Amino acid sequence: MIGPVTPEDPRPRPGVRFVRRLLVGVLLIGLLVVGGTAFRVWQVARVDDRTRADVVIVLGAAQYDGVPSKVLEARLRKARNLFRAGVAEHIVTTGGRQPGDEYTEAEAGANWLADQGVPEDALIGVGVGKDTLGSLRAAAKEITARGWETAVIVTDPWHSLRARTMATDVGLEAWTSPTHSGPIVQTRQTQVRYILYETAALLYYRTTRAQADGLGIGQDVAVDQ
Repeated sequence: MIGPVTPEDPRPRPGVRFVRRLLVGVLLIGLLVVGGTAFRVWQVARVDDRTRADVVIVLGAAQYDGVPSKVLEARLRKARNLFRAGVAEHIVTTGGRQPGDEYTEAEAGANWLADQGVPEDALIGVGVGKDTLGSLRAAAKEITARGWETAVIVTDPWHSLRARTMATDVGLEAWTSPTHSGPIVQTRQTQVRYILYETAALLYYRTTRAQADGLGIGQDVAVDQ
């Protein structure tokens, strides 16, 4: 006599349940890390810290035959205003040159500031570096060689957290006073795009201590928009 057929237990095996829970846990942790980083990028972008410092550092962006792009001009205008307000007695302009360029971004920035009435002896051009990390390393070397250690960084809002993190890592005590004008902050779509870019770039940097340029994420703004 054949007894009743017992249905198979529909519950997954303990090993399968463990793997599922592990994957869900990893996914949740990843979402929290990414979400938390994006929030910090947004949060720091809103901070305009004008505490007095040894120098103002202007991170470079595109220039055209010595004429700053709109992105770079917005940063330079902010640095000029900080200088006039007495936040720092010196401005460090940064950024190298692209192939074929006659001027470095640092030179174009320093020339613009001089034309705006900033004394030449208050300007320090550091025309080395093709990305944020390289520029800040070169700037930090110049700044510390003069016995200084504090800096206010001027860049775009969404770039502020990554720039500040890198500046700290190269030996500066730094805070940020970002621009709130120019093409980077004009539309909500642009803002969301750069928050996502900077989130990815900052996570990559924190993991590898390397610049994310060339990977297609978080690339520094180097063109006019």
